[in-house]
Amino acid sequence: MTTIETRPAAAPVPPPPSPRRGIGEFLRDMIRSNLRQYGMIVALGLIVLLFQIWTGGILLRPLNVTNIIQQNSYILILAIGMVIVIITGHIDLSVGSVAAFSGATAAVLMVKHNVPWPVALVLCLVIGAAVGAWQGYWIAYVGIPSFIVTLAGMLVFRGATQYLLSGQSIAPFPTGFQKISNGFLPELGYHTLYHNPTLILGAVVIAGALGQEIRDRRRQASYGFDTTPAWLFAAKCVGIAAFIAVMTLLLASYRGVPVVAIILIVLFIAYAFVMRTTVLGRHSYAVGGNSPAAQLSGVKNQRVVFLVFVNMGVLASLAGLVFAARLNAGTPNAGSGFELEAIAAAFIGGASASGGVGTVLGAIIGGLVLGVLNNGMSLLGIGTDVQQVIKGLVLLAAVGFDIYNKKKVGS
Repeated sequence: MTTIETRPAAAPVPPPPSPRRGIGEFLRDMIRSNLRQYGMIVALGLIVLLFQIWTGGILLRPLNVTNIIQQNSYILILAIGMVIVIITGHIDLSVGSVAAFSGATAAVLMVKHNVPWPVALVLCLVIGAAVGAWQGYWIAYVGIPSFIVTLAGMLVFRGATQYLLSGQSIAPFPTGFQKISNGFLPELGYHTLYHNPTLILGAVVIAGALGQEIRDRRRQASYGFDTTPAWLFAAKCVGIAAFIAVMTLLLASYRGVPVVAIILIVLFIAYAFVMRTTVLGRHSYAVGGNSPAAQLSGVKNQRVVFLVFVNMGVLASLAGLVFAARLNAGTPNAGSGFELEAIAAAFIGGASASGGVGTVLGAIIGGLVLGVLNNGMSLLGIGTDVQQVIKGLVLLAAVGFDIYNKKKVGS
């Protein structure tokens, strides 16, 4: 009988310890991976600082900060939807015309037919969703390029606006509807030097922002990812809290938070959550990054694109309502150039022209860059012709930087 000699199993060799990176290398990697977003935040800060100096401190006066928010609210709303469209690898040229059509529809319903403004608002949002569904169908299921479909939509809804208003402005709107754009959070409690509800809201926003940062850090640690050093993480949290606190005090020292700012905060939180944590958000990035690979992985590309354009229609309608409420009139020329401002905000904020890259926060930052440039140059008395040149150069520089960064990473 043959005996088989058994050998004890060799002890597993422990993996070599991962080399600890120095703080300099960690910072370089962190900045490189978030270059566009951090770069635009720094750029926004520098632009604010320069115009604060050049305007003799007028830029950051509470009244002017409120004006910046109200004047750019509809562009920021459009930028949120536009960045999602761009992430999926498409474009929407019709948003300005859809916004104008929504404002015109609201004017006809409320002024000519005495429809209560909440009912008219809901109806306009439903019409915006139908417009987005119509365009999304041709793009997603028929396969016509989004550039062509939305260019046609831009012409169709601009003409429909002219027809609906008969070439004339319709006004005025009910007071409640006007407050969507021009209203403020009502005061509560004892009279103080600051607007009490704004202070409370600011504290809630600070707590929410810091809580989200802590949750993100813990999630990274649970998956074994490298986390920011404790001192740097603390500095980041202090910076976030300080920025929100300063903005809160500025607004609270005037009339408080504008109603439209509340709308923007809700939209930002909702869409940032959707794009970061939901299936639809992850599928949007997948479709824009590599559509064939996404479809092979089980992503329903057509459905994702269709829903993205439905969403864009709703946000375009909301932006049109906010703009109409600010003007207190439905006008035939409303929304002119809105699509270009929204696209520029998305690209300046870090979206990639090839799709698959971009964030809601980046779109907001890009819109604020354009808004501060507009406001600051207007305060300095710079003509609109020069303003257009400067904004065009900023957009070109942002996209050029994106292409340069891609080439550098690829090499």
